[in-house]
Formats: sequence, C-alpha cells, structure tokens
Amino acid sequence: MTAAIRASTPVAGSRIVGVGAYRPARVVPNAELVDLIDSSDEWIRRRSGIASRRFGAPEETVVSMAVAASLKALAQAGVPAESVDMVVLATMSHLRHSPAAAPEIAHLMGARSAGAIDVSAACAGFCHALALADTLIRSGTSRNVVVVGSEKMSDIVDPRDRGTAFLFGDGAGAVLVGPAAEAGIGPVVWGADGEHKDAIAHSASWLDLRDGTTPWPTLRMKGPMVYRWAVGTVPEAGRQAVAAAGIGLADLAAYIPHQANLRIVEATASALELPPHVAIARDVVETANTSAASIPLAMDRMLAQGEVDSGGLALLVGFGAGLTHAAMVVTLP
Repeated sequence: MTAAIRASTPVAGSRIVGVGAYRPARVVPNAELVDLIDSSDEWIRRRSGIASRRFGAPEETVVSMAVAASLKALAQAGVPAESVDMVVLATMSHLRHSPAAAPEIAHLMGARSAGAIDVSAACAGFCHALALADTLIRSGTSRNVVVVGSEKMSDIVDPRDRGTAFLFGDGAGAVLVGPAAEAGIGPVVWGADGEHKDAIAHSASWLDLRDGTTPWPTLRMKGPMVYRWAVGTVPEAGRQAVAAAGIGLADLAAYIPHQANLRIVEATASALELPPHVAIARDVVETANTSAASIPLAMDRMLAQGEVDSGGLALLVGFGAGLTHAAMVVTLP
C-alpha cells in the first residue's frame, strides 16, 4: 500500500501586517528633464500629472532599496527577519537575469533560511506577488511572507525618449503578509493580453545587443494604445475584484491603482464610479511611475499622511507590460 503524503495545514486567511517604503534622496523635478526631450514642465504636467520623481544614486540599487523597504515593513509588524519564510520580489529593472535578486535581498535583510523568488509581471508585479503570498499562507506552506516591489527605472529608460523619459522614477515598497483568522486579502482577478506584448517593451533583446550593433535596449511604450487598454481593463478588473471579495464599492476606504500617470488614475476612478468617501492614491504626482513599486509606495504614503485608516478596505489594481493586470481587495495594515 502506497503511503499517503501529508499535506500542509491550511489557515483561514492572510493579511498585510506591515508596510514599508524607500524613496531615493535625489528629487528630480520636470525642469531637469525637459531639455533632452524638447519639452516643458507645463507639457509634462498636462500630459501625465507628474511634477517630480526620485532617481537612485549608483549605490541605490533594486536590491538595496528592496532591503530597506522590507526592513521597515518588518519593523512596523514587529516581526524579526529570521521569522520570514519567503521573500517575493516584483521587479522589471533588475539588470541581472541570473541569479534572481530575491535571494540576495533575503540574505541582506537577515531572512537567511527563507525561500526567495523574483516575479516578472512589470507594473502588475506587486499584485501578482501579493496573490502568491496569500496562497502560500492560506495553504499553510508559509507563515510570514515579504512581498516587495523595487525598481530602478532610470537604468532602463532613455532620457532622450519623449514618450517615456518623464514618466518613470525609482523606489521600493514592501509589505509583510501573515496569517489571519479571516481573509484580509481577497481573491485575485488577473489576466494577460500577450497579443499586444509590444505595447510596452524594450527596444531590442539582449541577443540583438550581443550579436549586432544595437544600442543599449531601453523601455518603449505606445502611449495612446496603453491608455485605451488601461481605462478599459482596470475598471472592469476592479469591479470583479470587489465582487469576488463579497463587498460593494461603498465598503471601500481607498483606491490604490498602479501609479502609471495621473490621467489614468483619474479616468479609472471615474469609470469605477467610486463613492466620494473613497480616498484615491495620487503618489504619482511626486514619485512618478515606479512600476512594481508604485502600489506599496502609494499605500505607505496614504497611511503615513492619514488619508486612510488602518483596517480600512482598499482596492489594488496593477497593470502594465505584457500586457498584464491583477486586482484584489485588501485590509490595510
């Protein structure tokens, strides 16, 4: 008779128990960028709502920023690093394909016995990673999971590209996810549209760089197409996530979408027809688009500035290159 395999003991739910952020010291206003893209501060603000962003110094890397944000999340939760079972990093700007960045992050933060993986889903990466953390905990496989989005977009954006140079910034945001008696992270609603993979993509592959005379590949974006896709996809995914969580829009305290640009944030909030009391994240104005880091950075700012209270419900929606999207409702730490 074949022996039965013992399964992990599932738990009722998971929730975010701590949040942390790291923003590089250097603030870059629009005025520093306009000459290279033949533009103006007024044009950038009108087109994107962005007034400034942070650019990391050479020593501020995807890894170092992730470590700093993760340690802040652990400190807020009062959980020691050695109690972390898994570290999940969401990033699109780590410049080494191998090894993944997450094992080094786990080591440097003191979680030396934790599992560690990178998730590549671009600007939707944080929500994908958060859904994985929820599943790991509810299945009983892990008890404490660090989810961190860290990006140094200044490394992969061409400062002379008029379509992207002003949109992106650097930073990291992290949360600690732990077990809960009832669900603090709702079901994820996610999807992808690979037919339009070139809508947001690097200008060339690394093979092109190796085998030809192609310049350093940088991020390119078909702005109008991405805008149309986002304002159509994000509200529908948000409505589905709210329904899957068994609540209504009126139960929300906050709407925290990926901070792509202010026009998309405002357009999707309007399409969702959110009640007036729902706070809307607008971190993009001062931080620009930080890809996978944007949602936890915005969450941290809203909580720190008292825009929302601990225990409130927030709708998170990530969307970006791939094209990928993911949405869920969470209880704020």
